[in-house]
Amino acid sequence: MKTHDFWYDLPEKLIAQTPLERRDGSRLMVLNRETGQIQHKHFYDIIDYLNPGDCLVMNDSRVLPARLLGHRPTGGAVEVLLLRDLGDKRWECLCKPGRKMQVGSEVIFGDGELTGVVREVREDGNRVVEFRYEGIFLEVLERLGKMPLPPYIKEELQDQERYQTVYSREVGSAAAPTAGLHFTQELLEKIREKGVNEAFVTLHVGLGTFRPVKAEEVTDHHMHSELCMMNAETASILNETKRNGGRIICVGTTSCRTLESLVNDDGTFEAKSKWTDIFIYPGYTFKAMDGLITNFHLPESTLVMLVSAFAGREHVLNAYAEAVKEKYRFFSFGDAMFLA
Repeated sequence: MKTHDFWYDLPEKLIAQTPLERRDGSRLMVLNRETGQIQHKHFYDIIDYLNPGDCLVMNDSRVLPARLLGHRPTGGAVEVLLLRDLGDKRWECLCKPGRKMQVGSEVIFGDGELTGVVREVREDGNRVVEFRYEGIFLEVLERLGKMPLPPYIKEELQDQERYQTVYSREVGSAAAPTAGLHFTQELLEKIREKGVNEAFVTLHVGLGTFRPVKAEEVTDHHMHSELCMMNAETASILNETKRNGGRIICVGTTSCRTLESLVNDDGTFEAKSKWTDIFIYPGYTFKAMDGLITNFHLPESTLVMLVSAFAGREHVLNAYAEAVKEKYRFFSFGDAMFLA
C-alpha cells in the first residue's frame, strides 16, 4: 500500500485560518461508511445522528501554551516548543534555530522570569531543555506562552480558548484534539437530554501526529508514542454501552486511538494507561469504535489513513473531493465529518 494512495488535491484557500464565531456553526459532512452516501449538514445537526444509549467518547486533554518566544544572551531570537515533560524541570523541546541551540546554550524568556539551558541534543534533533523559574510552571506558561498552532495556520489567534475544547481539563497536549472544537456546552447538554452518554479519555497529543509520512510504503512509517489513559468510570460506561447495544462514537482520532489501544481482546474495557504508537490504516479491524466525528485531514497523513481504514479509502477520498467541490473549510479550525 503506497502513501500516495491517500493523496488528494487541496486548494490552499480552503485551509481554515481562523475559527468561526459560533463553534457548532461549522458545516458537517455525514458519510455512510457502508454505502458512501454523503449528506451536507451543520454541526449542530449532529444530535439528529445520535441515538439514546449511544456514547460519545471525548479526549479531555488541554493544550499547553507551549510555544515560547525568547532570545539568547547575545540577542538572537529563539523559538522553543514544549513537547514532553521529562520531570525535574526538564522538557523535550523543538528549538528554532536548532543550530544555535547546542548543549549548554541558554535562552531567556520575557524579562528573565523564565530561562532555559539545553542539556541534551537527541538523534531526532529535539532538545532536552532544563528550565529555571520561580513558582508554578503552568502559571508561568500562561503568562509567557502562546498556543502551538499548526504550521498551516498563519493568522494570529485572538482568543486562546478557541484552541481548547469546552470540556478540556487535563493539561498536557502540544496540539488540540480538534474534532471536539465544534462542541458547545449547550449542544452537549441537548445531547445528554436525548439520552446519549458521554465518557472521557485522555491522550496528550504530540506534534508527531502532524508529521508527514515520508515513507513510500505505508507500512514503513513508524508512529511516535503518546500517553493515553482511561479511568474506571469511563471503562464502566463503555462496557455498559456495549452490553445494551449502543454505539461507541469517538470524537476525534485521538479518542479512537486511545480506545483501540486500551480495549481488551474480548472487547471489554478497564481502567488503564499506556504509551501507544498504534498506527491504523486500511486492513485494520476496529475492536471498539462504531462511529467517528472528525475534521478533514492533510493529504497522505496518518489521519487520512485512519479514517480510510474505518470508512473505506474510496468512500473517504470521494468525500474529500466532494468537500473540495463544496468549499468546506479544512483542518484544525475547519468543518467536520461524521462517519457511521
